[in-house]
Amino acid sequence: MTFPWLTTLLVLPLVGALVVALLPKESSLVRPVALGTSLLTLTVGVLTATQFRFGGGTTEEPFQLTEVYSWIPQFGVSYAVGVDGISLSMILLGLVLVPICIAAAWDDVPAAGRRQHTYFALMLALSSMMIGVFAAVDVFLFYVFFEVMLIPVYFLIGMFGGTRRAKAATTFLLYSLVGGLVMLVAVIGVYLAGPRGTDGFLLSNLTGLDLSVEAGRWLFLGFFIAFAIKAPMWPVHSWLPLAAEQARPATSVLLVGVLDKVGTYGMIRFCLTLFPEASQWFTPAILTLALLSLFIGAFLAIGSTDMLRLISYTSISHFGFIVLGIFAFTTVSQTGATLYMVNHGFTTAGLFLIAGMLIVRRGSRDLRDFGGWQRVTPLIAGSLLVAGLSGLALPGLNSFVSEFLVIVGTFERHPWLAVIAAVGVILAAVYILVMYQKIATGPKPVGPEVEGIPDMGRREKWVVAPIIAAFLVLGFYPKPVIDLLEPAVQQTLQIVGVSDPAPAVDTATPHHTTEGSDH
Repeated sequence: MTFPWLTTLLVLPLVGALVVALLPKESSLVRPVALGTSLLTLTVGVLTATQFRFGGGTTEEPFQLTEVYSWIPQFGVSYAVGVDGISLSMILLGLVLVPICIAAAWDDVPAAGRRQHTYFALMLALSSMMIGVFAAVDVFLFYVFFEVMLIPVYFLIGMFGGTRRAKAATTFLLYSLVGGLVMLVAVIGVYLAGPRGTDGFLLSNLTGLDLSVEAGRWLFLGFFIAFAIKAPMWPVHSWLPLAAEQARPATSVLLVGVLDKVGTYGMIRFCLTLFPEASQWFTPAILTLALLSLFIGAFLAIGSTDMLRLISYTSISHFGFIVLGIFAFTTVSQTGATLYMVNHGFTTAGLFLIAGMLIVRRGSRDLRDFGGWQRVTPLIAGSLLVAGLSGLALPGLNSFVSEFLVIVGTFERHPWLAVIAAVGVILAAVYILVMYQKIATGPKPVGPEVEGIPDMGRREKWVVAPIIAAFLVLGFYPKPVIDLLEPAVQQTLQIVGVSDPAPAVDTATPHHTTEGSDH
């Protein structure tokens, strides 16, 4: 490529973060500059997507818009970035959600002092790290972004979260660091088993390594543990509810809606690509964990009375669906899983941001403190219902297509697992509708706590409108995104060495027709 599109995308938010941080103490430009930077980055991201050739990759060269520069040649580390359909979709998801989150967080931090500067600078820095982690095609560079992106999240939770923000930030960091250290050992192991040299960490040079069966399985496990924590999957999920509960809603959107996708993205990009034999060997255990995550997350959501914890538990359940689709190893299921990663980002954004609007007005996260709010704030309650219906995969909204593809694709190879997973759809309807019932239905509450409470304001409408538009567009016309994802999925399955199951043909009673017969 003659123009460094991906590097430009990565640098723009960092420059914006630096400008925001250096603005004068009492400047009124902090929020406009942050929002303008995010919109400029989104514009460049759309232009970058126009340079991507649909179906242009191959198994040997799956990535496009690549940039490769020697970084630490003594250890074979390169600054190497590139995208296929899966990574490009994740980058675009993040680029769309960042300006929405900045607009939603407009009044989160008072303008006094420099806290507002720090808050929005951290959000822009996090945006840059998200681009880097999805674009990296050097394994060590990916690890660097994987770890560095913890820093802005830690401070966003620890400095600007709720009353238990210190515990939430520390728990998040400890879980993530443990997963990162395990992955670092596996990264070093892959490098030692690879060709070494000046480009020894390039993903293209590490794909297809001649590893012993035992070594491949141990290295796979090192990567998978880190990604399971990041996703998060049961039983390494417990950091998420606390982090989501204590973080600002906009931070929770970026954490759950985008950053947690690094876990499932990493499973596809690194676990499957680098360790195809181990991926298949571990499949029964991973499918079991996926179903456990699906059901445990759903039951925890049903039993939760904290609005933000409930939404985080639903995400654990949804990640079970995603992992199930990835390791069912069919084109349909894995395409559905990657589409689910995109759809879940928008659904989570809607739920967290609308919940944040309600919490600000009521001063409580407890569902028992609500009731009848469809008569107090009808626009907010109606938007919550639409976001909830997206979460339970109502036909016509975005999540339905991805959930349907995961179940159908899984049924091709594992019929009983697909039937069991389909029960999760029923549980989703339970926890979403129960949440909406507790918040919105019933008689209008009376008392001083609801007097003069405003409904959705103009800025909040601008925040919610693109999310609901995404629900409808991806629900009624997901084809462009599927066309973007499917070639990358097919290339991944080809590397793993699996093909779609052949359709069953009944040969027990052959039928013969003979010309001129009386039949």
